[in-house]
Amino acid sequence: MSGASSWLLRGGTLVPVDSHAPLGRGDLLILDGVIAALGVIPADDLRLVGVPVLDVTGCVVLPGLVQAHIHLCQTLGRGLADDLPLLRWLSERVLPYESALDESDLTLAAQVGVAELLLSGTTTLLDMGTVRHHDALCEAVAKTGIRATLGKAMMDYAETVPLGLREDPQASLREADALCARWHGRGRLRYAYAPRFLVSCSDELLRGVAERVNQHSPVGPGIHTHASEQLDEVALVRARTGQDNVLALRDRGIAGPRTVLAHCVHVSPDEMAHLAQDGTHVTHCPSSNLKLGSGIAKIVQLLAAQVNVALGADGAPCNNRLDGFAELRLLALLQKGVLGPEALPAAQALQIATMGGATALGLGDQIGSLSVGKRADVVVVGQHAPGQLPEHDPVSLLVYGTQGSDVRHVLVDGELLVKSGELQARTGLDVERLRAHCTERMPPLLRRAGLR
Repeated sequence: MSGASSWLLRGGTLVPVDSHAPLGRGDLLILDGVIAALGVIPADDLRLVGVPVLDVTGCVVLPGLVQAHIHLCQTLGRGLADDLPLLRWLSERVLPYESALDESDLTLAAQVGVAELLLSGTTTLLDMGTVRHHDALCEAVAKTGIRATLGKAMMDYAETVPLGLREDPQASLREADALCARWHGRGRLRYAYAPRFLVSCSDELLRGVAERVNQHSPVGPGIHTHASEQLDEVALVRARTGQDNVLALRDRGIAGPRTVLAHCVHVSPDEMAHLAQDGTHVTHCPSSNLKLGSGIAKIVQLLAAQVNVALGADGAPCNNRLDGFAELRLLALLQKGVLGPEALPAAQALQIATMGGATALGLGDQIGSLSVGKRADVVVVGQHAPGQLPEHDPVSLLVYGTQGSDVRHVLVDGELLVKSGELQARTGLDVERLRAHCTERMPPLLRRAGLR
């Protein structure tokens, strides 16, 4: 058997992220985009006939990272909103930037963001777009081959949303319905309704989102929003609703196993209990929370309360990098800094960055671990740099010692999208071309946004 989605990865150190699977040196056989076997596979195995071999000797092989909170639309705003707290960051920089984006800008932003994500080992993402031109972003992402759940941002609350981005709630819902019909289940794309956060959304809009998602089957679209990121935001929600974020969202139907709440830095034990009871997922964004001065999320406590936790870089203006390995390292180290060195061992942190995200997206039976029968979303980390030597414990190496630049190969559905650290033609992405387009498009975009 041969084809673009069949490979034998020969001789690597396998890190399955599955407590029932062995960890050690061996081979990974991919047939038609599906993991067919792990371990030492004899050369005379008939399944290998016609299957190309990728020699990964001296490398670590793991499931692709899953980032469950990204803003691809913001990628061109990298470095435009530094050193500001969340609400000023939004009102003074990010929302003016988003209101100025046209279709070509969104296409470029998505391409730059996905190029960075693939090159640094992320194979699946959950993205929140902006209010306008969402088809352009979906089309751009679809062409790259990455696995993605996407949704247009929804904002209608007159007291907080600038006119250029403010929507009528029913019009916003109708547009999201149409986008969901066009993109959910198309190739590797899925859809999630994305009301931005309680501060910018009316009760009518939030309840409308919940009603729509509840009408779909379990494999239908999800919900993706922000919650309890920063104390001023929490205070605004309390003033408007008399409740904290998680409970206020829950009362409006934004909860349950198809809901992902980004951040949840400031949540009470009662809110944690409700998150666990409802099966609502939380995405931790450590770099973003630090850079915006929002705080350090109580990840160990959330896990102890039986809340599923995923990982995400957030957007380029509040992180400046989309490197999932950087987020993975911070995830582990921050909890140790607060709770002591025994908190959040490396294996548990890696599980959050892979299976935690897969579970949050409803894809835990398809991706997130190297398991026979799962889709072949696979990353190979090479020991080509001194910082990767020696390998005593591959899990420790991945969590504490790996950077995105250490990624050698990336496969999604068995398709080789990154080979030897280079984006492949299949992605349609060329870094030098993207650089030239950024140079060309940034001056008019910044003028329209009033940021230059």
